[in-house]
Amino acid sequence: MTAIDQRQDAVLRIEFPFVLPRGFVDENGVLHREGTLRLATARDEITAQNDTRVQHNPNYLTVLLLSRTVTALGTLPTVDTLVVECLFASDLAFLQDLYRRVNQGGHTEADVACPSCGHEFRVDVAGDAPGER
Repeated sequence: MTAIDQRQDAVLRIEFPFVLPRGFVDENGVLHREGTLRLATARDEITAQNDTRVQHNPNYLTVLLLSRTVTALGTLPTVDTLVVECLFASDLAFLQDLYRRVNQGGHTEADVACPSCGHEFRVDVAGDAPGER
């Protein structure tokens, strides 16, 4: 490993660009697919856990966490709980997986293997998002 590689490894990525599989359609019919997810903080987790909506429905935790950590989605001015609630199920599942990957592993890549030939390689599960690799 070179000195440049070591310096790049030492940089903590805080924001992760992504592209939703389907995208969010706003009230004007505009499709929003590209966005940014930031690392969650302890405050994000604690605040969401203490929310009465989560206490009444534990499944709502995902909505609150994503509304706090998705910092941008297309040209929307904000990403709030209403936006997250209106995502297609496949996009919600995508963001849940991305949230888990970046907050547990610190990256958006996964090691995979070709089912036909067995060749192993790494893919970026954040989609065709622009930005660092």
